[in-house]
Amino acid sequence: MRKAIFPGSFDPITLGHQDIINRALPLFDEIVIAIGVNADKKYMFSLEERKRFIEKTFQNEPKISVITYEGLTIDLCHKINANFILRGLRNPADFEFEKAIAHTNRRLSKIETVFLLTAAKTSYISSSIVRDVIRNHGEYKLLVPEAVRVNK
Repeated sequence: MRKAIFPGSFDPITLGHQDIINRALPLFDEIVIAIGVNADKKYMFSLEERKRFIEKTFQNEPKISVITYEGLTIDLCHKINANFILRGLRNPADFEFEKAIAHTNRRLSKIETVFLLTAAKTSYISSSIVRDVIRNHGEYKLLVPEAVRVNK
């Protein structure tokens, strides 16, 4: 079985995340969206809200589940028997950052990272940009799935 973890903070989930997940569905038997918890990070949305956004967005997709976790992603992979880590790449800076993590993860665990390029129409969207638009009362609804739009 090909099981992948798609880790992130998803604060909030964006149309870019949604695009990567939808395009990865044919590649894997199961995708676990894993919301990482970092006690040192200040989030705009609570863990419960972020989880609910993702669950609502993918409520009709049986191959997707949503969990939360702390610690190393590779430890979570071992715990739930995931063979792959799924990551999206928006630009060359993302690639360099993600490449280093992927090499480290593979060295420590032999778990492969699968990269998908974001679609051109969503490549500029990041959660930090969305948070900034929300904070400044901008039209963020163009950047996020419906589950996030109805919340704010």
